Amino acid sequence: MSLGRNIAIFTITVSLLTFIAFFGRLPAFRYTPVGFLHRLLIVHIPSTLRRTDLFLTNGRVTNGGLRFGHYLLHEKHPLVMVFFLGLVTACAVLFLPVIWEQISLHHKLLVLILLPLPYLFTYLSATRNADAYITPQNHAAQMRHYPYDRILYYPGIICETCKLLKPARSKHCSICKTCVARMDHHCVWVNNCLGRGNYRWFLALLLSSTLLIAYGAYLAYMVISPLAEQQYKTYEQWYKYKPPRGSDPNSWTTYKDTKWHNLSTMASIYLDIGGLRASGVGMLCLIAWTLPLGLLLYHVYLIYAGMSTNENMKWGDWRDDMADGNVFLAHRRPETMRDDLSSDSLHDVKPPATFGNSICSALGSSPSTSASSIPTPPGTPPNEEEPLTTWPLESKHILLRTYTGEAPRNLPDLIKSVTDEESFQRVWHLGVVENVYDLGFWDNFVEAMR
Repeated sequence: MSLGRNIAIFTITVSLLTFIAFFGRLPAFRYTPVGFLHRLLIVHIPSTLRRTDLFLTNGRVTNGGLRFGHYLLHEKHPLVMVFFLGLVTACAVLFLPVIWEQISLHHKLLVLILLPLPYLFTYLSATRNADAYITPQNHAAQMRHYPYDRILYYPGIICETCKLLKPARSKHCSICKTCVARMDHHCVWVNNCLGRGNYRWFLALLLSSTLLIAYGAYLAYMVISPLAEQQYKTYEQWYKYKPPRGSDPNSWTTYKDTKWHNLSTMASIYLDIGGLRASGVGMLCLIAWTLPLGLLLYHVYLIYAGMSTNENMKWGDWRDDMADGNVFLAHRRPETMRDDLSSDSLHDVKPPATFGNSICSALGSSPSTSASSIPTPPGTPPNEEEPLTTWPLESKHILLRTYTGEAPRNLPDLIKSVTDEESFQRVWHLGVVENVYDLGFWDNFVEAMR
């Protein structure tokens, strides 16, 4: 009985720590117990250990740990991906031979379909970089995908490493050493950046992993439960919880102890009957399947909101500054807005016939004299006009931070050229700000699959 309880406690603890470590940094959890535990786990405990180690060993232990942690999180390596796929392989090798003869044909076929999917989608997420990585060869096409919203992304900014104009929604990854189109995040589980082109394979990986792990838990329950129930009924007098003498049978303490006793008893019976190969893997699957599901639901929310993980972080910073009263909103001047796109649907928009000078040069065509209805902002590098895009929306808002409590003054030329300076007003929440990349859930989903 104690073995089952210990395994259950260990599995739940590891799952909670994993959830806190990976999700606690998200803006949604910043002021919640999850965010506090994340800071405790990532910042405060390591700081305390660091001070202790400096006193005892002059920092030798923590320096080695920091180097290893930096390597795991900030270097391109396959260790985490190998660990993930190795764990899937080890669980399958331990689990399937034990239950194979006890499941029906259609369950066997489902196992053969579901088991290869995490391997396939991990490979696709790790290798499909043609549309995700921005190179001189595809830079012109990448510039056409999204307009600059002048809130999170501004035109005329050159990546200091790649020496290319940064397309809207892109970000340079210091691990992959390249700019990534519609950057979501760098994922250590697939040893690659996720962006336009391979993000859909990451979503498929999360979905397939959730289904596989949940299905493993179900198979373990289906095979072991009848035997466990029979075992419990046979020896019920030994397994039944007996409250301490003199305790109140209706108290909360007795109720809690009874439930915990029943849980640990059933875990012990499951382990006795199925052993570590069937019951142990099944219990691990029962706890672990919620982790990829939680991450999948988070990314479904991002799709619904028309954001990437990178953009969610940026919006979180804006939200914090708004709460402090440091953000002012202005409107674009009408003459700087495009008027050639009227469709509300991404699929109804046809590619424009002309682009800026540098885009036309890259495509091998001659530029038009009226290439763009958007004037080139002062400060934009020579021969680098802002190109037209196939995106159906364009931002009407401009956000600026100030720390004086007054509306912005002396604007940079890049912002002043398109801003109605008389329209500045203080804003307190994101609800009044337009997200130009949000087309509605269905169009957002179609765009995420590109």
